[in-house]
Amino acid sequence: MRVMIAVTHLLGSGHLSRALALADAFARAGWTSDVVSGGRPAPHLTPGLATLHQLPPLASVGTDFRTLLTADGRVADPDDHAERRRRLTGLLAALRPDALITELFPFGRRALAGEFEALLEQARARPKPPLVLASVRDILAPPSRPERLWETEDRLKRFYDGVLVHSDPAVIPLEDSWPLTPPMREMLHYTGFVAPALPDAVDGDEGRDEILVTAGGGPVGRALFETAARCAGAGLLPHRWRLLVPPDELATIHHLRALAPAQRLMVEPLRSDFRSLLGRAAASVGRCGYNTALDCLALGVPSVFCPFEGGDETEQITRARILARRPGIALLREAELSPDRLAAALSTVLGVPAQRLDPAALAGAARSVEIVTAMLRERAE
Repeated sequence: MRVMIAVTHLLGSGHLSRALALADAFARAGWTSDVVSGGRPAPHLTPGLATLHQLPPLASVGTDFRTLLTADGRVADPDDHAERRRRLTGLLAALRPDALITELFPFGRRALAGEFEALLEQARARPKPPLVLASVRDILAPPSRPERLWETEDRLKRFYDGVLVHSDPAVIPLEDSWPLTPPMREMLHYTGFVAPALPDAVDGDEGRDEILVTAGGGPVGRALFETAARCAGAGLLPHRWRLLVPPDELATIHHLRALAPAQRLMVEPLRSDFRSLLGRAAASVGRCGYNTALDCLALGVPSVFCPFEGGDETEQITRARILARRPGIALLREAELSPDRLAAALSTVLGVPAQRLDPAALAGAARSVEIVTAMLRERAE
């Protein structure tokens, strides 16, 4: 059996991280597993046992997901989009998957609707069409206009066999963020959260009892990184701080290192073993994206979430408000960000382990494989 997962991350790397974890779970279950990524390469993420195929990458201009930039910084033109469509549909023809999964679309990525619809049309036209599913996280950006809702429902009816919702409805049901119509509700399959296997955080002492900060790249992360570095420099807490900055932010790394002495602050490029560091940390500071939140809850790390709220983004603040009801979790709004307030928020969670999620709720990748396998078996009967 073969699965193909199509994903384009435009701002952070969360969508790609989740798609890779899902693909690796299929591969470990004996499937041939392929991920087709249309966002910028993310060297800190690895495909595991799956195969990663890279399209000519696109990225958004901040939270403006309608204006997409190519790898050389140009605004993508019709020729760029046509080349991506050609490569994407070419991979479908070459790989001939039994199951096709689109990450986020049709609930989002409307700027890329042309290439997704070309992919779906070709899949439907195959002599033996693949099972087609959408893959979505726990919280979605709600439709900005009523017609967006009906447009999404129409695409689901035309192209899809189901929707994999990577959440536990007892923790965060999809209707908390998206107005579900009856036909949509009938298509949902809750999988639990898609989280990588827990790292062995016991071995090694690197990072032990530090405050670990991750915050994304560019303007999305700089304010939080700078506040953390200034908090370290002021010695407001007795802990050493470690900031993991995206590797393409070299100027930011040099700037942050100058804000505090080395014995109080370590600033380095984001590492592939950062989850092991997280497991040994005294506390975590970060945004509240899907993967960041799951890492903290899976490992029980005391955490301060400072959700990204740029543009019309509501995903992270919605998730942070829900999770801040749990012990060991604090919410600090970006508008309130300062070294003193960050130190105060950390003081409320240090020494208070975050309430871990039930392990069954973190088995979303394996459960997704079970659901897809059962759907294919049912189709064949």
